[in-house]
Amino acid sequence: MSLFISPRSPAAEAFRTLRTSLHYTADRENTKVLMVTSVNPGDGKTLVATNLAVSLAQSGEKVLLIDADIRKPRCHRVFSLVNRVGLTNVLVESLDVDEAVQQANVKGLDVLTSGPIPPNPAELLDTAAMGDLLRCVRDQYDHVVVDSPPAGALADAAILASKVDGILMVLVSGETRIDQAREVKESLEQAKGRVLGTVLNRVRFSTKDYRYRYYYEDLAGPKSSEDVGE
Repeated sequence: MSLFISPRSPAAEAFRTLRTSLHYTADRENTKVLMVTSVNPGDGKTLVATNLAVSLAQSGEKVLLIDADIRKPRCHRVFSLVNRVGLTNVLVESLDVDEAVQQANVKGLDVLTSGPIPPNPAELLDTAAMGDLLRCVRDQYDHVVVDSPPAGALADAAILASKVDGILMVLVSGETRIDQAREVKESLEQAKGRVLGTVLNRVRFSTKDYRYRYYYEDLAGPKSSEDVGE
C-alpha cells in the first residue's frame, strides 16, 4: 500500500504521525539521511521506507528515496519505475546521480532505484563512492530515506549504518524475538549507527478500520503509536 494511492486513508495519517515523531526525535539538520531496515526479510521495511518518503514529500519537502537493497530491490515496483539505471551505476560507473534519479508520481519525491544487481553487493556498499553519494544528496535534499537490506540477515545494513544519520528498525508483532531485535540493534550501534527507534508492524485489531498498527518508539524518550492500514 502506498500513500500516493490513498492519501486520506488511516495508513496515510499513521505515516504523517511517524513523520512528526521523527521531527521531534532529533535535530533535523543532523538527521537528514535516514535508513530503514528490519530484523528479518519480509518484515515490511520497504513499505515503511516508501510510505515515509511519500509522507515527507507531501509535507512540502524535497525528498530522495534510495533503494540500497541491491540484492532484492523493490522500490521501483512500488512506484512503477524502470530499474535499468540506478544506484549501482552511480557507484560502479561514476554516473552522475542526477542522471540516475527518477521522479516519482508524488510532488517533491525523487527515487534512486537499485540499478542492475551486482555480484558483490556488500563490497559495493562499503566503498568510498557510497559515502560520497550520501554526502552529495544530503546537500541537495531536505530528507534522504534509504531502504536497506534486513540487518538480521545480511551485513549490508551494518555497512551502511555509519554512513547515515539515523536508523529506523521495523519489527513484526508476535514474530520478531526481543533478543533478536536487541542483537540487531547492538550490531548496528557497534557499526557506529544511530538507532532512532522502531516501527512495530502487523499488530492486529478487532475493528474494521484499523487492521494493523505501526508503533514508533523513540529510544531516548517518550513513546507514541500510529494506526495504519494494510
